[in-house]
Amino acid sequence: MKELLRTNDITLIAYAQALLQGEGIATFEMDVHMSILDGSLGILPRRLMVRDQDLFLARTVLRDNDIDPGL
Repeated sequence: MKELLRTNDITLIAYAQALLQGEGIATFEMDVHMSILDGSLGILPRRLMVRDQDLFLARTVLRDNDIDPGL
């Protein structure tokens, strides 16, 4: 799996997942339970992962919807 997106914004993660699901791209969200360590303040970023073969298409889908993967 490859990292597609890293952000503290949980709404952005949800939006990106919905867009990618609509294109048939499976995602996996990592670091979801790290909020235990930061006291649920949301200061630790979450990562959205995709399969290696879906990375190019996933980046294209995000850019087409004005989301910069930044990686």
